[in-house]
Amino acid sequence: MKIISYNVNGIRAAIKKGFLEWLEAANPDVICIQETKAQKEQLNLSDFENAGYPHHYWFSAEKKGYSGVAIFCKQKPNHVEYGTGIESMDFEGRNLRVDFDDVSVMSMYLPSGTNDARLGYKFNYMDEILTYASELRKTVPNLIICGDYNICHEEIDIHNPKMKGVSGFLPEEREWLSKFINSGFIDSFRHLNPEREEYSWWSYRANARANNKGWRLDYAMVSEPLKENISRAYILPEAKHSDHCPIAVELSL
Repeated sequence: MKIISYNVNGIRAAIKKGFLEWLEAANPDVICIQETKAQKEQLNLSDFENAGYPHHYWFSAEKKGYSGVAIFCKQKPNHVEYGTGIESMDFEGRNLRVDFDDVSVMSMYLPSGTNDARLGYKFNYMDEILTYASELRKTVPNLIICGDYNICHEEIDIHNPKMKGVSGFLPEEREWLSKFINSGFIDSFRHLNPEREEYSWWSYRANARANNKGWRLDYAMVSEPLKENISRAYILPEAKHSDHCPIAVELSL
């Protein structure tokens, strides 16, 4: 099973840059999208079906042109869970889950901390999603939470480890991500690639992507019971429809 996660920074803008053609070529079984910035009604849904994804699910923010997650599947899932049931999280359209026989996959878009108010919101979300995921795994043990976590975990995950005062690499954020992993998840990319310095996001400023001055903000977190099923985990920097690039995990089920 091949799962891709991709913060597209606006699905309509990504489509204009060749996203659908890329998706057809990449051919994952499931793709988790973050930051759709669109309501379902604003899209030509047959485009996704023609690309090979007859089953597509959308959970948009109440605010138009903001946030939002989606999941496209080749096979129909047994169940689709829209949001978490936690209003403070769900109004921004940040969590969507599909359940199959052997595995459940969530697309998650964790907030960024662009200012003090949003940093407070981010920390609240982090507390709530950790509790939610811990409870969820009691009934859904084979869980993968893919998405933009908006946090670099270790110094190897950021081009300039001295940026400790910047949201995304704050000690408290990194400590929370360690806690999240220690609660029963595996960072699939780091699990299979302990020494690789690769990134999944680059600023649009100062030619950062061309100079590979990036951050690894996107993760496929795999719950512990699936550890032996992780066969590959990799980053796809050649896909350029966004300021992020896709990440992938493959499971032998």
